[in-house]
Formats: sequence, structure tokens, C-alpha cells
Amino acid sequence: MSPAAEIPFAARFVRHNFDFCHNQQNVIFLRGYPVKQLLRRPQNCSKMSASAGTGVFVLSLTSIPICYLSNSLICNNSAEALFYAGCGTFVTLFISGQFILTKKAPSDPLFYVYAVFAFLSVVNLIIGLEQDNVIDGFVTFYLKEADPHINTAYGHMISYWDGCVHYLMYLLVIAAITWGDSYRAIGLYWVGSFLMHAIVYILGSAVGKYGTQLGTLCLLNWLYISVAVWACFRIFRQPSTQGPLPAEILRKSLFHRPMDLFFVIYLIPAFVFCVFRGLIALDCPNEWCQNYMLQFEPYLKDPTAYPKVQMLVNMLYSGPYYVLALYALIVPGCEWMPDLTLVHSGALAQAQFSHIGASLHTRTPFSFRVPVNSQLVFLLVNFLYALVPQLLCYRCSTHNEFFLSPPTTSNKKTE
Repeated sequence: MSPAAEIPFAARFVRHNFDFCHNQQNVIFLRGYPVKQLLRRPQNCSKMSASAGTGVFVLSLTSIPICYLSNSLICNNSAEALFYAGCGTFVTLFISGQFILTKKAPSDPLFYVYAVFAFLSVVNLIIGLEQDNVIDGFVTFYLKEADPHINTAYGHMISYWDGCVHYLMYLLVIAAITWGDSYRAIGLYWVGSFLMHAIVYILGSAVGKYGTQLGTLCLLNWLYISVAVWACFRIFRQPSTQGPLPAEILRKSLFHRPMDLFFVIYLIPAFVFCVFRGLIALDCPNEWCQNYMLQFEPYLKDPTAYPKVQMLVNMLYSGPYYVLALYALIVPGCEWMPDLTLVHSGALAQAQFSHIGASLHTRTPFSFRVPVNSQLVFLLVNFLYALVPQLLCYRCSTHNEFFLSPPTTSNKKTE
């Protein structure tokens, strides 16, 4: 019997003997042939309606009237505001619940976690906009009573990042869960972004000039971070969709892969730049370090300590990554490379966005902002430092044949 004739039988055998669910996008290789396309989604496999994702989107938008009415209630101590806030909250939650529960409720707990996170992301966007006086009267009381860390330039940037980029990621993951698709790639990107934000914010708040003013709201932040870390571990447990490595890929050297050669050349100065800024954060007395800090990045000496912690985390995290990436681009079969680039690119995108924005923000004291005559060089260097890892991530995620493991001897004999 030819291999082509054996595939349908193999597909029927797997479908009959295993509980296969399409929403994990498992790719099964039998004798070197992918049979994912032949395994249709079972009739009893959970398939949610689009109304569930729409309900989450509507629920997240209810944070806008809730914030406004709650702020009015607290600031004015008005019974009328209390009545409108209660009615508005009840109506919006009722409508959102109708959208979500019209069909069968999703079984993946990350659906509900990201639904709450999406709601909080819109709140963070409102906080960022009110901090910059774009809007007024939504979270005025919170900004007065909250921890002072949120009013720093770095606090502004993470509010915008969470309210825009993380919010988009949450909606994409919710849409993937709703339609039964895999969300591992976007989930890993979020993992890197969230972990970078959490580590720098926690450590910077503890060792910076506001370290002695930590309030009770930190307990809520710790609860939020704990749930998010659990979500990170759950995403890491999502199955991968990698298959066997084509034999012809093994014969391609680095010089026959010009794009990979470009990335290898980039990784060397990126590693040096990463370590260089880490040394500046450690108060290296070297003349080059001092001149660079004074001319291009005086924000590294900001007393809030967020830039120092950011550079140290970059040196300890991105430095080893660049070494591993160099190895993976030269030696074939490093299966961990696509996942690692997703996590790192998400982390570096968040780090560079916050660092660039805070370096130029008006909340940063003038003496720690980037000098006007150095802004072009500063933006060019930091933009390239953030952009190229995104291109490397795209290359490793869409053309990952070089990183797949070679076929084993047993598979070759079977074929």
C-alpha cells in the first residue's frame, strides 16, 4: 500500500482512538506526513459563538462609564451619582452577560482571565489619558490617592502600553479561544511583555525614591500579578505545532541564508549595547559610559530607578538571549528558538516603548530628559534596537524550518 493511501486510514485511526480537539491546533505526523488537515473538528468539540468575544469587548468598554460615574460619586458625594452609577453598571453588565452566555460558555479559564484583564486595560488607558490632561473627571480621585509611582513618566508609559497593546493582545486571545484556534504565539509575546513590565515596575517601585510610600493598593497589584503569572505558565503548556525538519535545510550554511547572516551581524553590536547600558546603570566610571549618559541618555540617572532597573534587566535577560540566538542561527535544530524569540521580542518592545517615552516625557525632570540636539541619534539607535528583534521574531515564527529537529533514525526506517 502506498503512503498516500495509508494516510486516510491513519487519520481515521487517530480520530477514533484519541480525543482530538481542533482548538489546540495539534499537528500529528505519521510516517513523516502531516495529517492535521484530514482530522476534522469533532461534532462535540466546543465551538463558541462570536457573541462571547463580542460580550467581552462590550464588557471592557463599560469601564468608561463606570470610571466616570464612580469618580463623580466619590468626589461629589452625590446620591444622584450613586443611583446613575448603580443603574449604568447593572445595565451594562447585564447586556454583556447576555452576549457571553447566549451560547455555551468557554471552558478555557484564560477566556475569563483575559476578559477581566481587558476591562482593566481600558481603565489603564483612561488613567494615562487623564494624567496627560487629554480627558478629565474619570479617575481624578484615584490619581490623588493612588501610589505616587503611577504618576511618574514610566507609570504613564506602562498605562498607555497596557491600555493599547496589551488590550489588543487580550482581544486577539479571546477571539482565538472563541473560534477554537491556537493562541500560543500571541500568548508568548504577551508573556514577555508582561514579565518585563512587572519585573521593572516592582523592583523600580521598591528601590526608587518612592520606595517608602508603598500603599495598600500594592496588594491589589500583587493579586493581579499572581493571576497573570499563572496565565503565563498555562500559555507555556500550550502544545507547539512544529513538525520534522526537511533534510535539505541541513545543507544550507549561514552564507546561503542572507537574512540570517544579517541577524547574526546585528546580534553582536546589540549584545555590546545591552551590556554597555547595563554598566552605565551600575555607575561605571569609564569615560565612554559617562559621556554617553550625559549626551544621549541622562534619563538613566533618574531617581525613580525605573531606567536603572530596566537596563539591568536588559543586560541580565537580553544578554544571554543574544548569545543563544547566535548559536541557534548557526546550528540547525534548536526547537526552542521560535518560542524564545516571541518572549524576548515582546519583552523588548515593552521595554523600549517605556524607556523612549519616559526619556522624552514632560513628567521626567528637565535635567534627565534627552537633550534636544541628541534626540535624533537617541531615537534612531533605540528604534533600531527595538525593531530588529521584531523582524527576527517574524522570521523565526513564519519560516521556522531551520529550527525544527531533524528526523530520527526510527522515523527514517519507518518511511
